[in-house]
Formats: sequence, C-alpha cells, structure tokens
Amino acid sequence: MNYLYYPGCSLTGTAREYDMSTRAVMDAMGVPLTELEEWTCCGASAAEACSELLALALPAINLAIAEDMDDQQDVMVPCSACYLNLKKAAETMRRDTRAHERVNTVLAEKDLSVKGTAGVRHLLDVLSTDIGADAIRTKVTVDFSHLTIAPYYGCQCLRPYPVFDDPEAPRSMEPLIRATGAAVHPWQMGAKCCGASHMNTKMEVALELVHAILKAAQGADAIVTVCPMCQMNLEAYQDKVAQRYGGPGPVTILYLPQFLGLAMGLQVKHHAGEAIQMQERIDQAAFQGMLTQHSSGVEVLAAPANPADVENVTPALLGGARTTLLGDYIVSQFLAARNQPFGSALSVAVMSVMLVAVVVYFRSGAKNL
Repeated sequence: MNYLYYPGCSLTGTAREYDMSTRAVMDAMGVPLTELEEWTCCGASAAEACSELLALALPAINLAIAEDMDDQQDVMVPCSACYLNLKKAAETMRRDTRAHERVNTVLAEKDLSVKGTAGVRHLLDVLSTDIGADAIRTKVTVDFSHLTIAPYYGCQCLRPYPVFDDPEAPRSMEPLIRATGAAVHPWQMGAKCCGASHMNTKMEVALELVHAILKAAQGADAIVTVCPMCQMNLEAYQDKVAQRYGGPGPVTILYLPQFLGLAMGLQVKHHAGEAIQMQERIDQAAFQGMLTQHSSGVEVLAAPANPADVENVTPALLGGARTTLLGDYIVSQFLAARNQPFGSALSVAVMSVMLVAVVVYFRSGAKNL
C-alpha cells in the first residue's frame, strides 16, 4: 500500500501543519508517500472563474505527471479543494473525448499528455477505507477517552463525488476518532458549508455560517476537519464571530492527521531539514493538559489565531513548493517566524515599490501619447 502524493499550494503555506502531520501519520502507519515531481497549482477556485479549459488543464498537468511516474498508483490528496479539482479533471478525461483532446493540446506545450488512468483519492478515503480504524488503534499511545471531538467534513471532499461516504450524513471520520478513545460529538453540522471563499466577498454570509458551526460544536473539545479552507474559516474568524454574535466561546480546530498524530504520540521533526518549533493555539483545558503531559506529541502547527494575522498576509501568488520568492518569504514571517511587524513592514515596502512603478509607467506612457 503506497501512494503518489499531491500536497497542493495550501499545504506548503497556510496549512503546513496539515502536510507535516499527514506525512508523519502515514509514515507511522508504514504507508510510503511519493510526492509528485514538479507538481503545479490545481487552479483552486479561481481557474474556474477564468476558463473552463484552464480549470481542467491545470489539474490535468498533475495527473499527467502522476501517470508518467507510476500509472498503477493512486494519487492521494489531503486538500479537499485540490482533491475536487483533480477528481473532476480525471473524471472528465475519462468520459469527455473532446475535452480530453483539448486538454492534451494544451499539455503538449509542456511535453505532457494525460491518459486519464490516474486514480484520485482523498486522504480521508485512504485513512478510513484502506488503513482503517483498527490499524490506527494499534498505534495509539495517548489516552483520549476524556475528549469529545466534532468531525467536520465540509463540502468538497464529498460533493459532487460521493465516492467513499454519504455527502448528506457522512460518518467516515467517526471510527477514526473513536479509535483514539475519544467520543464523537453528536451534531448535524458535519457536512454544512463554512462559507469558503465568501469570507472574502460576502463576509456577513460566511460569518453566519461559521457561527452556526461553532455554536453547534459547543461541548466538544475540538473540531477535526480535512479541509484547509474550512480550518482557516473556523479558526481564524472566531473573534469576529464573537464580536458580531456575542459568542460562542473559543473552539480548537485541528486537521484530522494532527489529531491522530497526537493520539499516536508522534513528533514531527522536519520541514526542509529543519526542526519545527511552533505552538498550536490549544489552550482549551482538555488539550492543554494532554499536550503538557505528552511533550513527544506531534508539533501541531496551526493557522494564525488572530484573524488580523490572516487578513494582513500577502498571498504567495508566485513561487511554489520548491521555489521561495518574496511572497513566500512574507508569508513565512506571519506563520513560521511569527514576526508580524517585519512581515507587515515588508508588505508595505513591496506595495510602495509597486505603486511607484505603476505611477512611473503611466506617466511615461502619457508622455508618449
């Protein structure tokens, strides 16, 4: 049992903790992951708004890379948005001959061709179906019997492709949670939308959705999810929700492999060869005591606790998993380095330089008219 691994952009930036804990848990379970060589962005949700062909071609590039590496192995994807894009591209390549031909015309410019043979699997599917709760239970070393966990699936790992669970009443996370000794929080919000990117365009709508989820999670020690966008919305905007609605209280938001890794007593020691020392905002009573008692637990890397930390981050629009450019460096100041003042100053400096360049450009252009 081994898989090709597509981390995607979020897992190399704002969701690094998801990538690190995924690798650590899969390693503990004896499941090799082979990262796709020179993978590219899947297009996220932006590509769909620009071009249907672009939205297919971007994930198809990664499918072509996977087929070239090993067309007998499935591609495992932790990010739900990436999973949806790769899954949609794979299904389209199999059933739509014309779209398949158009995509390959685009890919030919990169000397690539997608056949449509690569299987695309979500991390949750692999954990629940291939590995299973019984195997995970044998690796658990920390007693979580005093904890209650709310499983949150979000939308994209189950809709519109209900491959491994019921999209309206999902249950695949529950056996994995119980395998740690923890109880499952009884609620009906596991498959409800968190607002996704509406947090940027219609914040009042997204905040209402986040509020409903957090309110329903009261009584749970944490919410566990498998989606970077969901994790960020539920974690980073708790203060704004509290300001608008007067509550509910703070809720810890973890990725599923973070939670499983903590239960296994694992320790993540690397990212590009460096020891990672980052604190998760797990200040709720149950996790505070557990982390204090088990210092060898997975170093749980979290999204910024303060919404302002997220809103001030300059997105790494350039660069990628193997190339650190200025945008990546600025992001790292808010996340890994925890040096928000320097990150903010650098962001302002970059914007100032760009503003000067734009002014010079338009003034010089005006003279030539």
